[in-house]
Amino acid sequence: MYEKSVRYALLSVLVVTTAAGCSNFVKKTDYDAAISELRSNDQKQQQAIDALTQEMRSKFATYDTQIAQMQGRVRVDGIAHFDFGQEALRDQDKPLLDDFAKSISGHYPGALVTVEGFADPAGGPSFNRRLGMKRADAVRDYLVSQGLSADRVRAVSYGEAADRQVDKGATGDKGESNRRATLVVDFAGSVASAAPTGTTPPVDSTTQQ
Repeated sequence: MYEKSVRYALLSVLVVTTAAGCSNFVKKTDYDAAISELRSNDQKQQQAIDALTQEMRSKFATYDTQIAQMQGRVRVDGIAHFDFGQEALRDQDKPLLDDFAKSISGHYPGALVTVEGFADPAGGPSFNRRLGMKRADAVRDYLVSQGLSADRVRAVSYGEAADRQVDKGATGDKGESNRRATLVVDFAGSVASAAPTGTTPPVDSTTQQ
């Protein structure tokens, strides 16, 4: 992430100096200024990520969630769970989503939120991908109804993806942990950079038939 940012910063400096008639080289002062600004921006972003991670862990300490900090992102896993074969959001999960929406809209309005939907392995893969999408949509719609900007919240589905199951192969009453929604907060503000990672490609609400 940092190395890529360095390349972008240097490219910007090159464009500026070329336009000014100083082609084929970058002044050391321009280079130093670009690197200094880059480091400052990275530090501010990391501080924001640290602050949100701490806030989420504090607010959600009484909930059955897992907060993880990734490169440029914060993941809140298990923010909502679903009944077997159902896509409706449960009332017991709404207070947690309310707290999340308040934190983001109040302190991090520029963040991009991706809702990941999952299903347990009962049923076929295609059915579970669609069900995961409906669950992600339900969470996304609720977050928007609680004040998050619709263009800053998107939904994707991993269905029954084996590499994302909490309890491998568990279904029915034992598989509730697999029937969940996860939130990923991306501070880059870019859809591309917020796309979920993993070995199984997700279904996106913008492309599902």
